[in-house]
Amino acid sequence: MIKLSLPGKDKEPFVVLCLGAHSDDIEIGCGGTVLHLKSALPRSSFHWVVFSAAGPRGHEATKAAELFTAGCEKKIILKHYRDGFLPYSGGEVKDFFEELKGQVNPDLIFTHWRGDAHQDHRLLAELTWNTFRDHLILEYEVPKYDGDLGQPSLFVPLPEELCRKKVRHILDAFPSQHSKLWFQEDTFMSLMRLRGMECNAPSGHAESFHCRKLVL
Repeated sequence: MIKLSLPGKDKEPFVVLCLGAHSDDIEIGCGGTVLHLKSALPRSSFHWVVFSAAGPRGHEATKAAELFTAGCEKKIILKHYRDGFLPYSGGEVKDFFEELKGQVNPDLIFTHWRGDAHQDHRLLAELTWNTFRDHLILEYEVPKYDGDLGQPSLFVPLPEELCRKKVRHILDAFPSQHSKLWFQEDTFMSLMRLRGMECNAPSGHAESFHCRKLVL
């Protein structure tokens, strides 16, 4: 496998923008990589944005963001767009993206995969690329009933214990989702195990991303 390295620890702060349509998307899609970055670059700064986080789900989103970025500088932004209807509020969402561009110049952006079957996820992926045109963008995957998992091109090998920490944080932060049959430890661990196999990770576990542009 060809490997790329993170910047040295003297790069401060390493600014990461995490974008999620719903309250648990970031954590499921790239939570392990966030924990890895926090460990490797302890001076990382996170901008954590959730677009559909009204009511109790907003409290869960805040708790999750605090768990995953504990000890790091952070800014948590919760928006209240209607779940499942982001494309129909596209103008307002685009306006917010333009505001966001003036607030943060990230070294790395996590967003949804542009081929995701969920309409909210696809819109955020599209607007991420339209707004941040000269940035490193990694598109994460979220397992769901639609069966839309693709063939990612970038892998982040993770220690098994860090993967289990990710899952513990997810289960602790989102009690409202426990009734869903897929929202279980083995779902999240199985996907990371599969991606770990694909990239020959030493621990057998990894998260994966779609990377459309990368400059060496």
